[in-house]
Amino acid sequence: MREPAGAKVNLCLEVTGRLPDGYHGVRTVLQSLEFGDTVELEPGEGPWQVRSGLSYLPGDGENLAARAAVLFRRLTGLGPEGGVITLEKRIPVCGGFGGGSSDAAAVLRLLNREYGSPLSWTELETVGLELGVDVPFCIRGGTALGEGKGELLTSLPDLSGVHVVLCRPGFLCSTPELFRSIDRLKLRLKPDVSGMVKAVEDGDLPGVARRMFNVFESVLNRSQADQVQTLKSALLDGGALGAAMTGSGSGVFAVFGDETAAEAAAVSLRGLGFRAEHTVTTGRLAG
Repeated sequence: MREPAGAKVNLCLEVTGRLPDGYHGVRTVLQSLEFGDTVELEPGEGPWQVRSGLSYLPGDGENLAARAAVLFRRLTGLGPEGGVITLEKRIPVCGGFGGGSSDAAAVLRLLNREYGSPLSWTELETVGLELGVDVPFCIRGGTALGEGKGELLTSLPDLSGVHVVLCRPGFLCSTPELFRSIDRLKLRLKPDVSGMVKAVEDGDLPGVARRMFNVFESVLNRSQADQVQTLKSALLDGGALGAAMTGSGSGVFAVFGDETAAEAAAVSLRGLGFRAEHTVTTGRLAG
């Protein structure tokens, strides 16, 4: 049993303040990508094992993919009690590209399909929310406005087939520290989320590119900001229509108007020693 687990990017991201439960509210436009991991599930005896080839990822029931399999069985009574989940990891870890969430979403989609679709797409997204705020979107895919903590989704017209280049600089971000920095500072620059939604609805790719901005870029330290800006500048110099950091970082992505420029930019970044991926945006999976 195999299922693709596509990466995601935040075309724009705004932090709106504290919610009543103490968490931060956001407004963001999310986009799914063709590039991603592959999840393979093999039922077996004993507890779930997760194989990824990455020693720093949990290989037991603490892995989000295994937790997804356990949760599906607990809620539906269907599916294997254990076995092996193999993750072919391609999505850069801790880059803001949603790798762990997408793997968990793939497990839920896969088990739901293989065992007769006992859960509707809406129910599947609700189940996914128990695993993380990005999981519902990774189940749905396509293009969507995310509100609340990012889990309140409004699907937008598909912005599919757009060429994108992904790259991650050589540092990792602390999400709690970034939120604390947001709380301490009064930020002057904010993304035009409503304008981004309108540009997506109009199919206006240059308008989308002009509005790509992530508020977390404003609270990076000097070294981190310089590294992100170096990547963004290289991508823009390579013909990108727009570039931004995704999620709480540190991954950077750019959108391009054509395949040739995107592939050339990816090759150029690899020549500078970065891992860069050229991919395309995808539409909504179902639901």
